[in-house]
Amino acid sequence: MFSKSKINEPGPKADAPVQQTSSPAPAANSDYKAPAKAKPPASILSADLLVTGNMRTSGDIQIEGEVDGDIRAHLLTVGEGATVKGEVVGDDVVIHGRIVGRVRGLKVRLTSTARVEGDIIHKTIAIESGAHFEGSVQRQDDPLANGGKSTKMPTQSLPAPGNSSGKESDS
Repeated sequence: MFSKSKINEPGPKADAPVQQTSSPAPAANSDYKAPAKAKPPASILSADLLVTGNMRTSGDIQIEGEVDGDIRAHLLTVGEGATVKGEVVGDDVVIHGRIVGRVRGLKVRLTSTARVEGDIIHKTIAIESGAHFEGSVQRQDDPLANGGKSTKMPTQSLPAPGNSSGKESDS
């Protein structure tokens, strides 16, 4: 009825020989390279999670819930039911859900279910049929540098506080 599992069995005895199943160590003069470190899986924010605050990682993030703050990641995926209110920045940004704020990325993709209300600054962009987008699109060679601000855009001086005419007063 019940079978004995290996969980409860004792490990090998200290005096028992240990068998090595991997290949022998490479010769010192060979072109052996150590295997690359495995990439960790994406951090997933579940659909029932509400995050208030900024997030930053060099890894990947998949948003399924709601975020009220800025997000910076290598690969950022916004799920179909997700909402982000803030700026999203990433090397690769894939949007299935809703973003209210600026998007900056080397590669930006809006799928057919995407809803974006804000500007997109990108190196490459793909917008599928059915995506909803309100804002401007600007291509830059490096949208992640300088906060995504273009050096080509002229700066506009604002009027002094309390002076609606925009002219300086001598009084």
